[in-house]
Amino acid sequence: MTSLLTNNGAMVALQTLKSVNASLSETQGQISTGKKVDNAKQNAAVWAISKTMESDVNGFKAVQESLSLGESTVAVARQASETVTDLLGEIKTRIASATGENVDRTKLTNEINSLKEQIGSVVGAAQFNGLNLVNGGGGTSVLSSLDRAGSGVSAETIAVAAQDLSQADYAAKNTFSTTVAVGGASVSTAADAFSLTVDAGSNASIGLNGTDTLVEGDSVSITIGDRTASYTVTASDVTGSSDVAEIAAQGLKAAVDNLGITGLTVEYAASGTPASDQLTFNVAGGGQDLTISGQFKNAGSGGLAALETLSIGTPADARTALGTIETLINTTINAGAAFGTVENRISIQKDFVSGLSDSVKSGIGALVDADMEETSARLQALQVQQQLATQSLSIANQGPQQLLSLFR
Repeated sequence: MTSLLTNNGAMVALQTLKSVNASLSETQGQISTGKKVDNAKQNAAVWAISKTMESDVNGFKAVQESLSLGESTVAVARQASETVTDLLGEIKTRIASATGENVDRTKLTNEINSLKEQIGSVVGAAQFNGLNLVNGGGGTSVLSSLDRAGSGVSAETIAVAAQDLSQADYAAKNTFSTTVAVGGASVSTAADAFSLTVDAGSNASIGLNGTDTLVEGDSVSITIGDRTASYTVTASDVTGSSDVAEIAAQGLKAAVDNLGITGLTVEYAASGTPASDQLTFNVAGGGQDLTISGQFKNAGSGGLAALETLSIGTPADARTALGTIETLINTTINAGAAFGTVENRISIQKDFVSGLSDSVKSGIGALVDADMEETSARLQALQVQQQLATQSLSIANQGPQQLLSLFR
């Protein structure tokens, strides 16, 4: 039935044209933006996910900047530690020369003092953006990642511990007493540092001199070969009823035992010769001779504070200074190793965050980016459909005019 009031064919053609035009408009939008999901109206779930991940990518940029800054700061500290190690090695050669009899101690002392000053200059200049990790100040933390969980986002950091290589605030306490068997006789000294060689099959003793009061933060260390054991006096040590030197000696013994050096045993005695709170080092026969050095450090003093009291006035002083410098070299080596380890970790994390950021960007693209080959083909198809729908509407609108011929 043909009706003058209702043109069903035209209505169908019109709806088809509207649908084609809507699809064409959407496709043209994808071509112009490059995205198949550009707003929440198009796909709310995908749009929400993409926006969340885009915010994470922006956060990764801040993480990468933080890691770059931290890596540079640690690199400066590591370089300073390595330089100080080399300078201490130079001091060691002068001290070794001073153990002889016929040497110019004045010239050697001047050279050592010059090297001390250079160490101070290196430590003082080892800062990046105002942060110095080797001058006795505090450490820092480096933003390393933003971890997303169901409860939200949390910031993770890499802790960077400071290594004190300053020479400040040292006060002599004459804490160590040593007795070393030499040809059936005894040689005793009382100093803040000592160095001795214990032959295989023999022993040597040290004591923590109880006449000097140990306070919280004071520490004693023993270096054997390339390994160091130490004990630091705590607040509870000082406030307790026990003798502080006794606690420190026992703590030092436990630390040396934990080194696990083959052929070495350490015995503790609360009293005896040379002094109370004595540690005796026994080296098993058939083993190898062990060089043992000890160092006392005041609370709050710098890691290289013992440089201030180095003396090579006599061959005996030089031999004691040799043990001190060996301990200080181990301090800087440990500092350089610590900085190297954390610098490597920061570098690995920086590379990881960079790769992670790229992966997340690829994931976002897979969700929202338009397939341009497919979109281009769809555009051409829709343009043809638009032409056909327009033609169909034109034909449908011409149908009622044919009724005029019936009335002629």
